[in-house]
Amino acid sequence: MANNGSASVRETPHVNRTSSTNTIVNALKERAEAVLNDRSIDPQSRAIIRHALETNDPWLAGLVRSADAGENVFDVIEAEAPNSEKIEALAEIICRAGDKSAAALFLLTGKIENSAHPEVLANVAKHVAFARCGELRELVLATDLQG
Repeated sequence: MANNGSASVRETPHVNRTSSTNTIVNALKERAEAVLNDRSIDPQSRAIIRHALETNDPWLAGLVRSADAGENVFDVIEAEAPNSEKIEALAEIICRAGDKSAAALFLLTGKIENSAHPEVLANVAKHVAFARCGELRELVLATDLQG
């Protein structure tokens, strides 16, 4: 039999490679640890970041970014709270798929684009959507089981 010269043996198994996601997560955790050890950052911000790090909070990247920029993390969260409530309401309207969904989506997009911390509001919308979709799925399954 002839040997196929184009075939090659993989030297590094896929299992041994660190994924880019793991690399990013590890870098974020290292940045968060650096913030926790930086005594020039206020204790309240460090406590919030410590909690976010321990719970793998999806807002950790934004909180670390804010702390690195010298912002008080609590003030950032507090400033976004009213917007978060509006984002939750808009996401609920969109999830209902009624005649106001398109308008709510337009408003939601504008709120996120014009926010000082768009990643925070995008995470709020994502969490509301996932929770609402889960509720709707359970409702559909329950209805199917009854019917």
